[in-house]
Amino acid sequence: ELLAAAVGTLPGVTGTSIRLGEITATAQRDALIPLMTTLRDDPRFQFQQVMDICGVDWPERAERFDVVYNLLSVSRNQRLRVVVATDAAAAVPSVRQSS
Repeated sequence: ELLAAAVGTLPGVTGTSIRLGEITATAQRDALIPLMTTLRDDPRFQFQQVMDICGVDWPERAERFDVVYNLLSVSRNQRLRVVVATDAAAAVPSVRQSS
């Protein structure tokens, strides 16, 4: 619950929830890169790994696609799901590791 509260205060996060012990944060598409960078670099979070990325199609919504990032903090033994909504035309920024 403390982690969900801290993530919920980050810029671009529009909501958090805890379901079955797993934290999900919904985020604005335009804020994805600064959010993911903070989740990786900030000592409060330390999410070092993207475990997987998947998509979900919600045909009844205007922004019908969710891009879902499942993150792992090895050092904190914590998982976090970040969900960003988009449509068929709007690109979602790449979260590749910068060198």
